[in-house]
Amino acid sequence: MQEAITITEQPVSVSVPVGYSFTLRCRAQGRSSLQYQWFCQYQSDCRLIPGATNQDLPIIAEQTQLYTCRVNDLHRNAVFSDWVKVEVHQCVARGLPPRLWQGEPVIVLNPQEQRVELGQPLQLQCAAMGVPAPSYQWYRNGNLLEQQKRKKLQITHTRLSDSGTYLCCASNSHGEHWSSAVDVHIGPCGSGKFFATGKIALLVGNNRYQHHPNLMAPVRDVFELRHLLEHLGFQVVSLLDLNKAEMATAVTQFLQLLGKGVYAMFYYAGHGYEHLGRNYMVPVDAPQPYAPENCISVQRILQKMQQQQTALNIILLDTCRKWYNPGRALSQVQPLEPWGNTVYGYSTSEDAEAFELQDGEFSSGIFMKYLKKHILQEKKVTHMLEDVLEDLGRDPLVTGKQVMEIKHTLKEARSLTDPICPSGAAAERWGHGQELPSRTVTFPCGLRVQLRFLRLFSNLMFVCAKPLAPLAHITEPQLLLHQLDTDAVAIQRESCLDHVETLLASVYKREELDCIFQLCALQKIQTDVVLQLDLHYTQPSTNQRTCESLQTTLQKSLLRQFVSQRKDSQPAPARVCPQDALGPGTEPKGSLGTGSGHSLPSSSPSTFSSEPEENDESELALPGLGQDRP
Repeated sequence: MQEAITITEQPVSVSVPVGYSFTLRCRAQGRSSLQYQWFCQYQSDCRLIPGATNQDLPIIAEQTQLYTCRVNDLHRNAVFSDWVKVEVHQCVARGLPPRLWQGEPVIVLNPQEQRVELGQPLQLQCAAMGVPAPSYQWYRNGNLLEQQKRKKLQITHTRLSDSGTYLCCASNSHGEHWSSAVDVHIGPCGSGKFFATGKIALLVGNNRYQHHPNLMAPVRDVFELRHLLEHLGFQVVSLLDLNKAEMATAVTQFLQLLGKGVYAMFYYAGHGYEHLGRNYMVPVDAPQPYAPENCISVQRILQKMQQQQTALNIILLDTCRKWYNPGRALSQVQPLEPWGNTVYGYSTSEDAEAFELQDGEFSSGIFMKYLKKHILQEKKVTHMLEDVLEDLGRDPLVTGKQVMEIKHTLKEARSLTDPICPSGAAAERWGHGQELPSRTVTFPCGLRVQLRFLRLFSNLMFVCAKPLAPLAHITEPQLLLHQLDTDAVAIQRESCLDHVETLLASVYKREELDCIFQLCALQKIQTDVVLQLDLHYTQPSTNQRTCESLQTTLQKSLLRQFVSQRKDSQPAPARVCPQDALGPGTEPKGSLGTGSGHSLPSSSPSTFSSEPEENDESELALPGLGQDRP
């Protein structure tokens, strides 16, 4: 039998700041005319709201309350809507919610780091505003916690396996917002459970070479690996297109932050080669053919990592391993200490090439395709890499062409998901705080524009300009960012990466990226960068186009805070590329490409001299280098 009254649209719960105006809606259908009456409940008191007899209930948020709507017809049939909660946040940070807020989740309370005795309760809390009210999902070490879907994460009796890095995702129909990641330590560190005193990673991807074929896959692979490692609690610095001096500087800083008990990872994607078991990576400024002093050895870097008494050393080399110049003598490298803490993950086997999947704008290495599938697994790191090896080996696109290789001395069941238990003084925060604070500028016409600084990599960022609110006396506003130094602009256009804005669009909302500006090669900046922001608009009274300009200065110390160069480096201007509107991101299409490819990953030692790097092969032409990762 058909119901006399059917509610067709239920009101929805909201989570808003005090003073925020919004409307609850209820819609119903019946066989006669309908009447509406809203009720609210505060604590245990439920009361009728006088005058609230419409389908819509306008509200100015004052306190957290429950609401429902009664719908009745002329025949005394009545039905109630769902109860909904209007959660009101009395104290939120300045600037929240954003001025043009559309109801997307905004985190207003982040969880805090916890140290809990074994067996004692654990509680973490996250809160977010949103219309509709956000739902919550907690994660530990990047893994979804199926039973933890509330603002408060509660574990009644903690176990050692509850240690790790936690974060919460708040989401609704408009999007999602992630809380900050926090560490939870259960019991005294080391009691029957492996742990790291810190997790440090350096990722280097060389794409644009001066004297060799350019590559496609490193930029995307470094980008994706960075986000996965951050989920695992790693402090990450990711760098693109480094010459030898810049690689030396980056590795020096990396090694200085390693210490006893640290889990250290180095990943490199770019041109490279192998010689009698020794692996070398090729900086972007290496000549053709190679000279001994132009290439950097991986094995020497691993020695330096071991000297820091790390608990786990991982080298991931996503590169070709073709043999070159076998007649040359081996360099002098001391054997590694027998500490049982080293893992090599090679994307391909000896004297073989590494391939990539091409998708038009970007390529992705076949090795990274399967590494990102398994890297968050809570198992011994060598077992995780074995899963990668097996999946890659079953891929028909590379059958008989590429097979992964693993070498290790890992004697303990250490995992990338192991908890972090810092010991002694806190280590310097490597790779954290990379976002420059946003700033607001005001044009003479009164239009306020927010400038945001979005880092995709540690040495590549975008400047984004966005109007905060429209003005009635100007129409058709258009913003344009550019740099005043024309010589610097010409140099930077040569090195900025094509299509990298696709990665930006995968992280940030499309409407935030209407006016963007790419700053490349931040490690080369020697002076402050001055940008000019032009505003073009029409005055309705005269129907004339008008242009106003403002300048803003970016301090070099902030731009290159994670890529500081040695004093003997050659200065070069910052590299800046204006960007057009962004296109949607694309996914690999599964076809093997030909031509440019990835090469041997490795990291550079803490000190470098003018002597050849471990007799790296000299005067050698590499006819097959362009086929590394077809």
